[in-house]
Amino acid sequence: MTNTNVDTNIQNKENKAVYYISLMIVFAIAVWGLVFNDHFSNAANWLMAFLQVNFGWVYLMSMFVFVIVALMLGFSKYGKIKLGPDDSEPEFSTVSWFAMLFGAGMGIGLVFWGVAEPISHFVSHSSPGSTEAASFAMRASFKHWGFHPWANYSIIGLALAYFQFRKGYPALISSIFVPILGEKRVNGPIGKTIDILAVFATVAGVATSLGLGTMQINSGMSYVFGLPVNSIVQVGIIVIITILYIGTAVAGIEKGIKLLGDINLYLAGGLILLTFLVGPKLLMLNIFSEGMGTYLNNFIYDSLHMNIMGDNSWINGWTVFYWAWWIAWAPFVGSFIARISKGRTVKEFVLGVIIAPAMASFIWFAIFGGLGLSMIDKVGLEQLTEIAKIPETALFASYSHYSLGTILSFITLLLLCTFFITSANSATFVLGMFTSGGDLNPSTKKKVIWGLVQSLLATALLLSGGLKALQTASVAAAFPFIFIMLLACVSVFKAFGKEDI
Repeated sequence: MTNTNVDTNIQNKENKAVYYISLMIVFAIAVWGLVFNDHFSNAANWLMAFLQVNFGWVYLMSMFVFVIVALMLGFSKYGKIKLGPDDSEPEFSTVSWFAMLFGAGMGIGLVFWGVAEPISHFVSHSSPGSTEAASFAMRASFKHWGFHPWANYSIIGLALAYFQFRKGYPALISSIFVPILGEKRVNGPIGKTIDILAVFATVAGVATSLGLGTMQINSGMSYVFGLPVNSIVQVGIIVIITILYIGTAVAGIEKGIKLLGDINLYLAGGLILLTFLVGPKLLMLNIFSEGMGTYLNNFIYDSLHMNIMGDNSWINGWTVFYWAWWIAWAPFVGSFIARISKGRTVKEFVLGVIIAPAMASFIWFAIFGGLGLSMIDKVGLEQLTEIAKIPETALFASYSHYSLGTILSFITLLLLCTFFITSANSATFVLGMFTSGGDLNPSTKKKVIWGLVQSLLATALLLSGGLKALQTASVAAAFPFIFIMLLACVSVFKAFGKEDI
Protein backbone atom coordinates (compact mmCIF):
# COMPACT_ATOMS: atom_id res chain seq x y z
CA MET A 1 0.00 0.00 0.00
CA THR A 2 1.35 3.42 -0.93
CA ASN A 3 0.67 6.67 0.88
CA THR A 4 0.93 10.21 -0.39
CA ASN A 5 2.22 12.58 2.28
CA VAL A 6 0.67 16.00 1.93
CA ASP A 7 1.88 18.98 3.91
CA THR A 8 -1.25 20.61 5.31
CA ASN A 9 0.15 24.13 5.39
CA ILE A 10 1.16 23.99 1.72
CA GLN A 11 -2.22 22.54 0.80
CA ASN A 12 -4.03 25.32 2.67
CA LYS A 13 -2.10 27.96 0.72
CA GLU A 14 -2.84 26.25 -2.57
CA ASN A 15 -6.56 26.14 -1.74
CA LYS A 16 -7.03 29.77 -0.67
CA ALA A 17 -8.50 30.28 -4.12
CA VAL A 18 -11.27 27.79 -3.28
CA TYR A 19 -12.11 29.72 -0.10
CA TYR A 20 -12.22 33.21 -1.63
CA ILE A 21 -13.88 32.26 -4.92
CA SER A 22 -16.53 30.28 -3.04
CA LEU A 23 -17.28 33.24 -0.79
CA MET A 24 -17.57 35.55 -3.81
CA ILE A 25 -19.96 33.16 -5.60
CA VAL A 26 -22.17 32.81 -2.52
CA PHE A 27 -22.18 36.59 -2.05
CA ALA A 28 -23.09 37.16 -5.71
CA ILE A 29 -25.95 34.65 -5.52
CA ALA A 30 -27.23 36.29 -2.33
CA VAL A 31 -27.19 39.75 -3.89
CA TRP A 32 -28.95 38.44 -7.01
CA GLY A 33 -31.62 36.77 -4.89
CA LEU A 34 -32.15 39.85 -2.72
CA VAL A 35 -31.98 42.71 -5.20
CA PHE A 36 -33.42 41.00 -8.28
CA ASN A 37 -35.68 38.49 -6.58
CA ASP A 38 -38.19 38.07 -9.43
CA HIS A 39 -35.44 37.69 -12.02
CA PHE A 40 -33.61 35.21 -9.79
CA SER A 41 -36.78 33.17 -9.23
CA ASN A 42 -37.66 33.11 -12.93
CA ALA A 43 -34.14 32.03 -13.92
CA ALA A 44 -34.04 29.30 -11.26
CA ASN A 45 -37.49 27.97 -12.19
CA TRP A 46 -36.66 27.98 -15.91
CA LEU A 47 -33.40 26.10 -15.36
CA MET A 48 -35.03 23.51 -13.10
CA ALA A 49 -37.91 22.95 -15.52
CA PHE A 50 -35.47 22.61 -18.43
CA LEU A 51 -33.42 19.99 -16.59
CA GLN A 52 -36.48 18.07 -15.38
CA VAL A 53 -38.08 17.87 -18.81
CA ASN A 54 -34.95 17.16 -20.85
CA PHE A 55 -32.73 15.31 -18.39
CA GLY A 56 -35.14 13.58 -16.01
CA TRP A 57 -33.98 10.27 -17.46
CA VAL A 58 -30.37 11.16 -16.54
CA TYR A 59 -31.34 11.68 -12.90
CA LEU A 60 -33.29 8.40 -12.77
CA MET A 61 -30.60 6.28 -14.43
CA SER A 62 -27.77 7.83 -12.42
CA MET A 63 -29.43 7.27 -9.06
CA PHE A 64 -30.13 3.67 -10.03
CA VAL A 65 -26.47 3.22 -11.01
CA PHE A 66 -25.39 4.59 -7.60
CA VAL A 67 -27.47 1.93 -5.83
CA ILE A 68 -26.05 -0.88 -7.97
CA VAL A 69 -22.43 0.32 -7.66
CA ALA A 70 -22.63 0.78 -3.89
CA LEU A 71 -24.14 -2.67 -3.31
CA MET A 72 -21.62 -4.29 -5.69
CA LEU A 73 -18.72 -2.73 -3.80
CA GLY A 74 -20.11 -3.63 -0.40
CA PHE A 75 -20.94 -7.26 -1.12
CA SER A 76 -18.05 -8.13 -3.45
CA LYS A 77 -14.49 -9.12 -2.57
CA TYR A 78 -13.81 -5.39 -2.07
CA GLY A 79 -16.08 -5.38 0.98
CA LYS A 80 -13.19 -6.42 3.24
CA ILE A 81 -11.07 -3.34 2.36
CA LYS A 82 -10.50 -1.07 5.34
CA LEU A 83 -11.15 2.66 5.04
CA GLY A 84 -7.77 3.36 6.54
CA PRO A 85 -4.66 1.30 7.29
CA ASP A 86 -5.26 -2.43 7.73
CA ASP A 87 -4.85 -2.16 11.51
CA SER A 88 -7.11 0.88 11.93
CA GLU A 89 -10.20 0.73 14.16
CA PRO A 90 -13.43 2.79 14.00
CA GLU A 91 -13.15 6.18 15.67
CA PHE A 92 -16.75 6.13 16.95
CA SER A 93 -19.09 3.48 18.29
CA THR A 94 -21.56 2.06 15.78
CA VAL A 95 -24.51 3.73 17.52
CA SER A 96 -22.88 7.18 17.57
CA TRP A 97 -21.66 6.74 13.99
CA PHE A 98 -25.16 5.88 12.78
CA ALA A 99 -26.69 8.74 14.79
CA MET A 100 -24.35 11.32 13.27
CA LEU A 101 -24.67 10.14 9.67
CA PHE A 102 -28.46 9.81 9.92
CA GLY A 103 -28.87 13.27 11.46
CA ALA A 104 -26.65 14.88 8.85
CA GLY A 105 -28.25 12.99 5.95
CA MET A 106 -31.96 13.62 6.26
CA GLY A 107 -33.17 13.80 9.84
CA ILE A 108 -35.15 17.02 9.59
CA GLY A 109 -36.60 16.01 6.22
CA LEU A 110 -38.21 12.94 7.77
CA VAL A 111 -39.91 15.07 10.43
CA PHE A 112 -41.11 17.53 7.79
CA TRP A 113 -42.40 14.97 5.27
CA GLY A 114 -43.20 11.93 7.44
CA VAL A 115 -46.91 12.77 7.49
CA ALA A 116 -47.04 15.42 4.78
CA GLU A 117 -45.80 13.38 1.80
CA PRO A 118 -48.02 10.29 2.24
CA ILE A 119 -51.20 12.36 2.68
CA SER A 120 -50.23 14.57 -0.26
CA HIS A 121 -50.06 11.52 -2.56
CA PHE A 122 -53.14 10.04 -0.88
CA VAL A 123 -55.41 13.03 -1.62
CA SER A 124 -54.01 13.89 -5.08
CA HIS A 125 -54.30 10.36 -6.51
CA SER A 126 -56.74 9.74 -9.37
CA SER A 127 -58.91 7.94 -6.77
CA PRO A 128 -58.28 10.11 -3.68
CA GLY A 129 -58.86 8.46 -0.33
CA SER A 130 -59.07 4.95 -1.82
CA THR A 131 -57.14 1.80 -0.96
CA GLU A 132 -55.24 2.20 -4.24
CA ALA A 133 -54.34 5.76 -3.29
CA ALA A 134 -53.05 4.64 0.11
CA SER A 135 -50.90 1.92 -1.46
CA PHE A 136 -49.49 4.36 -4.03
CA ALA A 137 -48.81 6.98 -1.35
CA MET A 138 -46.68 4.64 0.74
CA ARG A 139 -44.91 3.08 -2.24
CA ALA A 140 -43.89 6.55 -3.48
CA SER A 141 -42.76 7.67 -0.01
CA PHE A 142 -40.67 4.53 0.48
CA LYS A 143 -39.07 5.10 -2.93
CA HIS A 144 -38.15 8.73 -2.27
CA TRP A 145 -36.63 8.04 1.17
CA GLY A 146 -35.24 4.52 0.69
CA PHE A 147 -32.07 3.10 -0.83
CA HIS A 148 -31.55 5.73 -3.56
CA PRO A 149 -30.68 8.81 -1.48
CA TRP A 150 -28.39 6.87 0.84
CA ALA A 151 -26.62 5.14 -2.04
CA ASN A 152 -26.13 8.58 -3.55
CA TYR A 153 -24.45 9.79 -0.33
CA SER A 154 -22.37 6.62 -0.13
CA ILE A 155 -20.68 7.18 -3.49
CA ILE A 156 -18.96 10.37 -2.33
CA GLY A 157 -18.58 9.16 1.26
CA LEU A 158 -16.99 5.81 0.41
CA ALA A 159 -14.67 7.23 -2.23
CA LEU A 160 -13.53 10.12 -0.04
CA ALA A 161 -13.02 7.96 3.07
CA TYR A 162 -10.92 5.52 1.03
CA PHE A 163 -8.70 8.16 -0.57
CA GLN A 164 -8.20 10.29 2.54
CA PHE A 165 -7.73 7.55 5.14
CA ARG A 166 -6.21 4.70 3.14
CA LYS A 167 -4.27 6.66 0.53
CA GLY A 168 -3.46 9.79 2.52
CA TYR A 169 -4.96 12.42 0.22
CA PRO A 170 -6.64 15.61 1.52
CA ALA A 171 -10.31 15.49 2.50
CA LEU A 172 -11.42 17.23 -0.70
CA ILE A 173 -13.90 16.03 -3.34
CA SER A 174 -11.19 16.53 -5.96
CA SER A 175 -8.98 13.91 -4.24
CA ILE A 176 -11.35 11.20 -5.46
CA PHE A 177 -10.18 11.74 -9.04
CA VAL A 178 -6.45 11.18 -8.61
CA PRO A 179 -6.61 7.74 -10.34
CA ILE A 180 -8.31 9.32 -13.36
CA LEU A 181 -6.81 12.82 -13.60
CA GLY A 182 -3.50 12.45 -11.80
CA GLU A 183 -2.28 14.59 -8.90
CA LYS A 184 -1.17 17.51 -11.07
CA ARG A 185 -4.62 18.10 -12.58
CA VAL A 186 -6.36 17.46 -9.26
CA ASN A 187 -4.21 20.17 -7.64
CA GLY A 188 -4.83 22.51 -10.59
CA PRO A 189 -7.83 24.42 -11.97
CA ILE A 190 -9.92 21.27 -12.64
CA GLY A 191 -9.64 20.10 -9.04
CA LYS A 192 -10.33 23.56 -7.65
CA THR A 193 -13.43 23.87 -9.83
CA ILE A 194 -14.77 20.60 -8.43
CA ASP A 195 -14.13 21.79 -4.86
CA ILE A 196 -15.76 25.17 -5.50
CA LEU A 197 -18.87 23.44 -6.89
CA ALA A 198 -18.96 21.32 -3.72
CA VAL A 199 -18.78 24.42 -1.50
CA PHE A 200 -21.56 26.18 -3.40
CA ALA A 201 -23.83 23.13 -3.34
CA THR A 202 -23.29 22.76 0.42
CA VAL A 203 -23.88 26.43 1.31
CA ALA A 204 -26.97 26.80 -0.87
CA GLY A 205 -28.48 23.50 0.24
CA VAL A 206 -27.96 24.05 3.96
CA ALA A 207 -28.98 27.73 3.85
CA THR A 208 -32.22 26.68 2.16
CA SER A 209 -32.86 23.99 4.77
CA LEU A 210 -32.04 26.47 7.52
CA GLY A 211 -34.68 28.86 6.23
CA LEU A 212 -37.33 26.22 5.50
CA GLY A 213 -36.66 24.51 8.84
CA THR A 214 -37.09 27.83 10.61
CA MET A 215 -40.48 28.22 8.96
CA GLN A 216 -41.54 24.76 10.17
CA ILE A 217 -40.35 25.38 13.73
CA ASN A 218 -42.23 28.69 13.75
CA SER A 219 -45.37 27.01 12.36
CA GLY A 220 -45.10 24.22 14.92
CA MET A 221 -44.68 26.69 17.80
CA SER A 222 -47.67 28.61 16.49
CA TYR A 223 -49.76 25.45 16.26
CA VAL A 224 -48.77 24.18 19.71
CA PHE A 225 -48.18 27.34 21.74
CA GLY A 226 -49.99 30.04 19.77
CA LEU A 227 -46.77 31.90 18.92
CA PRO A 228 -47.24 34.30 15.97
CA VAL A 229 -45.84 33.37 12.56
CA ASN A 230 -43.82 36.39 11.48
CA SER A 231 -40.33 37.50 10.48
CA ILE A 232 -39.39 38.68 13.99
CA VAL A 233 -39.96 35.23 15.49
CA GLN A 234 -38.23 33.55 12.55
CA VAL A 235 -35.13 35.74 12.85
CA GLY A 236 -35.06 34.97 16.57
CA ILE A 237 -35.19 31.23 15.84
CA ILE A 238 -32.35 31.54 13.31
CA VAL A 239 -30.19 33.49 15.78
CA ILE A 240 -30.64 30.88 18.53
CA ILE A 241 -30.10 27.94 16.15
CA THR A 242 -27.01 29.64 14.67
CA ILE A 243 -25.40 30.13 18.08
CA LEU A 244 -26.02 26.47 18.90
CA TYR A 245 -24.80 24.97 15.62
CA ILE A 246 -21.68 27.14 15.40
CA GLY A 247 -20.94 26.33 19.04
CA THR A 248 -21.20 22.58 18.51
CA ALA A 249 -19.20 22.77 15.26
CA VAL A 250 -16.42 24.70 17.02
CA ALA A 251 -16.46 22.18 19.88
CA GLY A 252 -15.56 19.52 17.32
CA ILE A 253 -16.97 16.15 16.41
CA GLU A 254 -16.30 14.31 19.68
CA LYS A 255 -17.56 16.99 22.09
CA GLY A 256 -20.25 18.69 20.01
CA ILE A 257 -21.55 16.89 16.93
CA LYS A 258 -21.36 13.35 18.40
CA LEU A 259 -23.21 14.38 21.57
CA LEU A 260 -25.99 16.04 19.61
CA GLY A 261 -26.21 13.04 17.27
CA ASP A 262 -26.77 10.73 20.25
CA ILE A 263 -29.50 13.04 21.59
CA ASN A 264 -31.17 12.99 18.16
CA LEU A 265 -31.23 9.21 18.12
CA TYR A 266 -32.88 8.92 21.53
CA LEU A 267 -35.42 11.66 20.80
CA ALA A 268 -36.32 10.12 17.41
CA GLY A 269 -36.57 6.64 18.92
CA GLY A 270 -38.80 7.92 21.72
CA LEU A 271 -41.02 9.81 19.28
CA ILE A 272 -41.43 6.76 17.01
CA LEU A 273 -42.31 4.50 19.96
CA LEU A 274 -44.83 6.90 21.52
CA THR A 275 -46.45 7.65 18.15
CA PHE A 276 -46.79 3.94 17.47
CA LEU A 277 -48.37 3.35 20.88
CA VAL A 278 -50.99 6.10 20.55
CA GLY A 279 -51.57 5.71 16.79
CA PRO A 280 -53.37 3.13 14.63
CA LYS A 281 -50.94 0.26 15.32
CA LEU A 282 -52.45 -2.35 12.99
CA LEU A 283 -52.57 0.13 10.10
CA MET A 284 -48.93 1.08 10.69
CA LEU A 285 -47.82 -2.56 10.72
CA ASN A 286 -49.81 -3.27 7.55
CA ILE A 287 -48.27 -0.24 5.86
CA PHE A 288 -44.76 -1.41 6.74
CA SER A 289 -45.43 -4.89 5.38
CA GLU A 290 -47.16 -3.85 2.15
CA GLY A 291 -44.92 -0.83 1.66
CA MET A 292 -41.78 -2.96 1.81
CA GLY A 293 -43.36 -5.53 -0.51
CA THR A 294 -44.45 -3.09 -3.21
CA TYR A 295 -41.23 -1.08 -2.91
CA LEU A 296 -38.95 -4.09 -3.39
CA ASN A 297 -41.18 -5.78 -5.97
CA ASN A 298 -41.27 -2.67 -8.17
CA PHE A 299 -37.77 -1.40 -7.38
CA ILE A 300 -36.29 -1.57 -10.88
CA TYR A 301 -39.47 -0.37 -12.60
CA ASP A 302 -39.93 2.58 -10.23
CA SER A 303 -36.24 3.48 -10.41
CA LEU A 304 -36.33 3.93 -14.19
CA HIS A 305 -39.99 4.59 -15.04
CA MET A 306 -40.89 7.52 -17.30
CA ASN A 307 -44.12 7.94 -19.25
CA ILE A 308 -42.78 7.57 -22.79
CA MET A 309 -45.40 9.72 -24.51
CA GLY A 310 -47.49 10.74 -21.52
CA ASP A 311 -47.50 13.27 -18.70
CA ASN A 312 -44.35 13.21 -16.58
CA SER A 313 -45.28 16.17 -14.36
CA TRP A 314 -45.63 14.01 -11.21
CA ILE A 315 -42.32 12.22 -11.82
CA ASN A 316 -40.55 15.52 -12.52
CA GLY A 317 -42.16 17.36 -9.63
CA TRP A 318 -41.52 14.66 -7.04
CA THR A 319 -38.99 11.96 -7.99
CA VAL A 320 -36.67 13.98 -10.24
CA PHE A 321 -36.74 16.93 -7.84
CA TYR A 322 -35.93 14.63 -4.92
CA TRP A 323 -33.09 12.96 -6.82
CA ALA A 324 -31.69 16.38 -7.75
CA TRP A 325 -31.97 17.52 -4.13
CA TRP A 326 -30.15 14.45 -2.80
CA ILE A 327 -27.41 14.95 -5.40
CA ALA A 328 -27.09 18.59 -4.31
CA TRP A 329 -26.54 17.39 -0.74
CA ALA A 330 -24.11 14.60 -1.69
CA PRO A 331 -20.87 16.63 -1.42
CA PHE A 332 -21.66 17.80 2.11
CA VAL A 333 -23.28 14.65 3.53
CA GLY A 334 -20.85 12.32 1.77
CA SER A 335 -17.86 14.30 3.06
CA PHE A 336 -19.16 14.32 6.62
CA ILE A 337 -19.90 10.60 6.53
CA ALA A 338 -16.39 10.00 5.20
CA ARG A 339 -14.91 12.10 8.04
CA ILE A 340 -16.51 9.88 10.70
CA SER A 341 -15.96 6.50 8.98
CA LYS A 342 -12.24 5.85 9.39
CA GLY A 343 -11.51 2.24 10.28
CA ARG A 344 -14.74 0.77 8.88
CA THR A 345 -14.61 -1.88 6.17
CA VAL A 346 -16.31 -1.18 2.83
CA LYS A 347 -19.01 -3.72 3.70
CA GLU A 348 -19.63 -2.12 7.12
CA PHE A 349 -19.83 1.25 5.41
CA VAL A 350 -22.42 0.08 2.87
CA LEU A 351 -24.54 -1.64 5.53
CA GLY A 352 -24.34 1.37 7.84
CA VAL A 353 -24.84 4.11 5.26
CA ILE A 354 -27.41 2.50 2.93
CA ILE A 355 -29.22 -0.49 4.42
CA ALA A 356 -29.65 0.63 8.05
CA PRO A 357 -30.79 4.25 7.36
CA ALA A 358 -33.16 3.09 4.62
CA MET A 359 -34.78 0.63 7.03
CA ALA A 360 -35.10 3.40 9.61
CA SER A 361 -36.79 5.57 6.96
CA PHE A 362 -39.24 2.75 6.11
CA ILE A 363 -40.20 2.37 9.77
CA TRP A 364 -40.57 6.14 10.12
CA PHE A 365 -42.86 6.46 7.10
CA ALA A 366 -44.91 3.41 8.09
CA ILE A 367 -45.64 4.95 11.49
CA PHE A 368 -46.10 8.58 10.52
CA GLY A 369 -47.68 7.74 7.17
CA GLY A 370 -50.17 5.57 9.06
CA LEU A 371 -50.84 8.46 11.43
CA GLY A 372 -51.57 10.73 8.47
CA LEU A 373 -53.66 8.34 6.39
CA SER A 374 -55.84 7.41 9.39
CA MET A 375 -56.87 11.07 9.61
CA ILE A 376 -59.37 10.52 6.79
CA ASP A 377 -61.63 8.72 9.29
CA LYS A 378 -61.39 11.64 11.71
CA VAL A 379 -61.63 14.73 9.49
CA GLY A 380 -62.79 13.49 6.10
CA LEU A 381 -61.18 13.77 2.66
CA GLU A 382 -61.89 17.47 2.15
CA GLN A 383 -60.26 18.56 5.41
CA LEU A 384 -57.34 16.16 4.90
CA THR A 385 -56.75 17.76 1.50
CA GLU A 386 -56.50 21.15 3.21
CA ILE A 387 -54.04 19.78 5.78
CA ALA A 388 -51.87 18.39 2.97
CA LYS A 389 -51.53 21.90 1.50
CA ILE A 390 -49.54 23.06 4.55
CA PRO A 391 -46.83 20.40 4.97
CA GLU A 392 -45.03 22.23 7.80
CA THR A 393 -48.03 21.76 10.14
CA ALA A 394 -49.34 18.38 8.88
CA LEU A 395 -47.66 16.39 11.65
CA PHE A 396 -48.92 18.73 14.38
CA ALA A 397 -52.42 18.64 12.89
CA SER A 398 -52.35 14.82 13.05
CA TYR A 399 -51.18 14.79 16.66
CA SER A 400 -54.05 17.05 17.70
CA HIS A 401 -56.47 14.14 17.16
CA TYR A 402 -54.63 11.68 19.42
CA SER A 403 -53.96 11.32 23.13
CA LEU A 404 -50.61 12.73 24.27
CA GLY A 405 -50.77 14.99 21.20
CA THR A 406 -49.35 18.02 23.02
CA ILE A 407 -46.47 16.02 24.50
CA LEU A 408 -45.69 14.46 21.11
CA SER A 409 -45.78 17.90 19.45
CA PHE A 410 -43.35 19.24 22.04
CA ILE A 411 -40.95 16.31 21.47
CA THR A 412 -41.27 16.91 17.72
CA LEU A 413 -40.26 20.56 18.14
CA LEU A 414 -37.22 19.50 20.17
CA LEU A 415 -36.31 16.93 17.53
CA LEU A 416 -36.70 19.49 14.75
CA CYS A 417 -34.26 21.77 16.54
CA THR A 418 -31.67 19.06 17.26
CA PHE A 419 -31.85 17.58 13.74
CA PHE A 420 -31.64 21.10 12.40
CA ILE A 421 -28.54 21.89 14.43
CA THR A 422 -26.94 18.54 13.50
CA SER A 423 -27.26 19.20 9.76
CA ALA A 424 -26.01 22.76 10.07
CA ASN A 425 -23.04 22.03 12.31
CA SER A 426 -22.01 19.09 10.12
CA ALA A 427 -22.14 21.38 7.08
CA THR A 428 -20.17 24.08 8.88
CA PHE A 429 -17.48 21.53 9.74
CA VAL A 430 -17.36 20.22 6.16
CA LEU A 431 -17.17 23.72 4.66
CA GLY A 432 -14.22 24.40 6.92
CA MET A 433 -12.55 21.24 5.59
CA PHE A 434 -13.31 22.08 1.94
CA THR A 435 -11.76 25.54 2.25
CA SER A 436 -8.76 24.55 4.39
CA GLY A 437 -7.09 22.22 1.93
CA GLY A 438 -8.94 19.20 3.33
CA ASP A 439 -7.81 19.72 6.94
CA LEU A 440 -9.77 17.19 9.03
CA ASN A 441 -9.85 19.67 11.93
CA PRO A 442 -10.40 23.08 10.33
CA SER A 443 -9.77 26.27 12.27
CA THR A 444 -12.39 27.85 14.52
CA LYS A 445 -12.25 30.99 12.37
CA LYS A 446 -13.25 29.11 9.21
CA LYS A 447 -16.08 27.30 10.95
CA VAL A 448 -17.46 30.51 12.46
CA ILE A 449 -17.28 32.35 9.13
CA TRP A 450 -19.10 29.62 7.22
CA GLY A 451 -21.64 29.24 10.00
CA LEU A 452 -22.44 32.94 9.81
CA VAL A 453 -22.51 32.94 5.98
CA GLN A 454 -25.13 30.17 5.95
CA SER A 455 -27.20 31.93 8.60
CA LEU A 456 -27.08 35.36 6.96
CA LEU A 457 -27.90 33.94 3.53
CA ALA A 458 -30.88 32.03 4.94
CA THR A 459 -32.14 35.08 6.85
CA ALA A 460 -31.80 37.46 3.92
CA LEU A 461 -33.58 35.18 1.46
CA LEU A 462 -36.24 34.20 3.99
CA LEU A 463 -37.13 37.84 4.56
CA SER A 464 -37.05 38.67 0.86
CA GLY A 465 -39.13 35.67 -0.19
CA GLY A 466 -36.28 34.20 -2.20
CA LEU A 467 -35.81 31.01 -0.21
CA LYS A 468 -37.75 28.72 -2.55
CA ALA A 469 -35.87 30.22 -5.49
CA LEU A 470 -32.54 29.46 -3.78
CA GLN A 471 -33.66 25.87 -3.22
CA THR A 472 -34.57 25.52 -6.88
CA ALA A 473 -31.33 27.19 -7.98
CA SER A 474 -29.16 25.01 -5.75
CA VAL A 475 -30.85 21.83 -6.95
CA ALA A 476 -30.50 22.84 -10.59
CA ALA A 477 -26.90 23.99 -10.14
CA ALA A 478 -25.95 20.60 -8.73
CA PHE A 479 -26.64 18.95 -12.11
CA PRO A 480 -22.88 18.71 -12.94
CA PHE A 481 -22.43 16.60 -9.81
CA ILE A 482 -24.20 13.73 -11.54
CA PHE A 483 -21.21 13.36 -13.84
CA ILE A 484 -18.71 14.02 -11.05
CA MET A 485 -20.28 11.16 -9.08
CA LEU A 486 -20.39 8.80 -12.06
CA LEU A 487 -16.67 9.45 -12.58
CA ALA A 488 -16.16 8.86 -8.85
CA CYS A 489 -17.59 5.34 -9.36
CA VAL A 490 -15.04 4.71 -12.12
CA SER A 491 -12.21 6.09 -9.98
CA VAL A 492 -13.09 3.87 -7.01
CA PHE A 493 -13.24 0.72 -9.14
CA LYS A 494 -9.88 1.64 -10.66
CA ALA A 495 -8.30 2.17 -7.24
CA PHE A 496 -9.87 -0.95 -5.68
CA GLY A 497 -8.59 -3.01 -8.59
CA LYS A 498 -5.04 -2.31 -7.44
CA GLU A 499 -5.69 -3.56 -3.89
CA ASP A 500 -4.04 -6.82 -2.88
CA ILE A 501 -7.11 -8.80 -1.81
